[in-house]
Amino acid sequence: MPPLMSAGKNGIKRFMKRPNDFLFRTLTVIASVSLAALSLLVIYGVVMRYVFSDAPDFVEPIALLLVIVIAMFGAALKVREGGHIGLDSLVKSLPVKGQLIAHVFQHLCLIALAVAIFFGSLEMAETTRHDHIPILGLPEALRYLIPVIASVCIASFSIENLLALFAKKHK
Repeated sequence: MPPLMSAGKNGIKRFMKRPNDFLFRTLTVIASVSLAALSLLVIYGVVMRYVFSDAPDFVEPIALLLVIVIAMFGAALKVREGGHIGLDSLVKSLPVKGQLIAHVFQHLCLIALAVAIFFGSLEMAETTRHDHIPILGLPEALRYLIPVIASVCIASFSIENLLALFAKKHK
């Protein structure tokens, strides 16, 4: 019997944890570098515009891509950490079983949202694949592939959190 199956639910949880640890670190680095780049880009754009009266036209489209990366990858990171917006005071007032049900419902909703983002963004990427971002010349589909990647991460992190909830329940 393969080790994954013989280990039961904890094996499946560990199976999800390793790739998700890698995804989490990768998203953290990409989002952090994007935030730093966005900060430098905005400073550069402001200095060029107001000090030298020479506003570069490439700043805005690059900044928009960076904002999409920061927002989408940041949202995925918060799902992994469990730091996303929630009604903690309501959930904490519920009995233990009610708390479990609320957390399971929350992660199922996050998975449904990730699926909707995935297919919606994939459709938009397909629709715009022949268009180009003005000034940059990059494919317009790039704007929509970022949420596709983030939605896969959101779903994966939510599944990991669900497995962790059920592993706690069975201890």
